[in-house]
Amino acid sequence: MSSNTGYLLLFVLLLFSGALAEKEDDEAIVETVEENTSNDIPYESPKVPDPAAVYFAEHFDNPVKFEKRWIKSKAKKEGIEEDIAKYDGVWSVEPSQKDGLPGDMGLVLKSKAKHAAISSSLFKPFVFDKKPLIVQYEVLLQDGQECGGAYLKLLSDTQENKNLNNFHDKSPYTIMFGPDKCGNDHKLHFIFKHRNPLNGSVEEKHCQKPKERLEEIFSDKLPHLYTLVIKPDNSFEVSVDKKVINSGSLLEDFVPPVNPPREIDDPNDKKPEDWDEREKIPDPDAKKPDDWDEDAPAQIIDETAVMPEGWLENEPTHIADPDAVKPADWDSDMDGEWEPPLIENPVCDTAPGCGHWEPPLINNPAFKGKWRPPLIDNPNYKGKWRPRKIPNPDFFEDTTPFKMHTVSAVGFELWSMSKDILFDNIIITDDVIVAERWASSTFDKKRQKIAKDSFLDKAVFALLIQVQNSVY
Repeated sequence: MSSNTGYLLLFVLLLFSGALAEKEDDEAIVETVEENTSNDIPYESPKVPDPAAVYFAEHFDNPVKFEKRWIKSKAKKEGIEEDIAKYDGVWSVEPSQKDGLPGDMGLVLKSKAKHAAISSSLFKPFVFDKKPLIVQYEVLLQDGQECGGAYLKLLSDTQENKNLNNFHDKSPYTIMFGPDKCGNDHKLHFIFKHRNPLNGSVEEKHCQKPKERLEEIFSDKLPHLYTLVIKPDNSFEVSVDKKVINSGSLLEDFVPPVNPPREIDDPNDKKPEDWDEREKIPDPDAKKPDDWDEDAPAQIIDETAVMPEGWLENEPTHIADPDAVKPADWDSDMDGEWEPPLIENPVCDTAPGCGHWEPPLINNPAFKGKWRPPLIDNPNYKGKWRPRKIPNPDFFEDTTPFKMHTVSAVGFELWSMSKDILFDNIIITDDVIVAERWASSTFDKKRQKIAKDSFLDKAVFALLIQVQNSVY
C-alpha cells in the first residue's frame, strides 16, 4: 500500500468514526486505527538464478553499474538531414512515475521525436546450437504510445558490432523483438535474419501477426512482460504477461518463408496465340427476336396518375423574402440591380405541392434493353494458362533455421512520438525456468502492487460513500 493511500484510508476511517459519534441519540464506538505505511510487497533487486544459464540480465537498479555496462550511441543515421541524423535521444535510469516498488529502477527513454540508441554487450555470446533461446523484458508506456517502437535488438557477433558507440539502424542484428505501434497499426515484432546458404545474402523473416488483439497493451499504461522462446526444433512462442499469443515454426510461419520453392514458373514460357481462356462465349447461332425493341425507354409516364387534391398550381415554390432589406452599401452601378433572396413559399407548407404538376415516371413493362446473345460453354476452352514449372536455380533447403548468427550484444534503437518509455528486467537465458523465476521476483511483484493499490482505492471510495450516507 502506498503511503498516500494509507494516509487517506486513515483519514476516512477517522472521519467515518467521527460522523457516527456525532449522530444524535447514538452511542458511538470508535476503534483506534493504526496505519501501516510499510510496503506489504517488499522488493529487492533480483539475483540471477543460474549464472551458467544466463547470457545477460539487467534490472537497472544500480545507476553506477548501468553507466559502466551500457553505451549510448554516438553514431548518425545515413541518408537523412544532418540536424536530425544524430542519435540524441535522452536516456535515464529512474523509478516509474507511479505504482512503483521502492528501489526499483528502469531504463527510460525520456525524449520524443528523436533517434535514440543504447546497447550493452552480453555476459557471453549466445550460440544457436542445442539449447533454446529465451528473451524476456518489460515495457511500461508511461505516456501511452502514439507512434513508435519499444522493441529490442539482439546484435550479431560481427566486427561491425565490436564498437557499440557506432550502434545504428543498419548495425547487423540477429533478432528484433517487441511492441511497435503507429496510428491504428499495432504490432508485436518477431523478426529474425536468415543467411542464404548459396550466396550468403541475409534476409529478414517476419513472423505472422498474432490473432490476439494488441490495442490494450499500448494504452493501459501498465507494465507488460514480453517473452520470446525459440527452440532448436525450430518452434517458437511469443508471450505477453505470461500468456502465449503467438506460436509456430520458423519454417512455416514467417514471411518470406525461409526456404524458396523447389520449382518456379518458367520465365521464358509464353502462352500460345490460339490458347482460348474463355469459359463461356456468346451463342453464335442465337438470333434477336423480331419483337425485341431495343429503343423502348426504361421508364414511362404513369398515365393513370392524377394530380393530388389541393395541389396549388398557381403558387410558385419560392417567393422573394418580404423581410429582406437591400444592404446600405449596395451600389447598383457596381453590383447590379438588387433583388431580394428567395425563400420557400410558406403557402406550400400545408399543401401537397405547388407549381407545375407532372405525373411521375414508372418502370416500362415493355423495356428489354440492348439484346445480347446468351452465353454457352466454349467448345475451345482450354482453361487458365499457366507457364510450365522448371527447377528453381536458387533453391535450397535449410532444415535448421534456428542456427542463426551468434548474438553478442543487446540494444534499443528507437524513434518514438511518445516520451517516458520505461524498460526493465531484461534477461537472456537458455532455461525457461530461469526466466520465470526472474519474472516472479520483478514483474509479478509490480502487478501485485498495482492490483492491491487498485483494491484499496476502491475500498477508500466505498468508505467515503458510507461517510456521506451516515452524515446525511
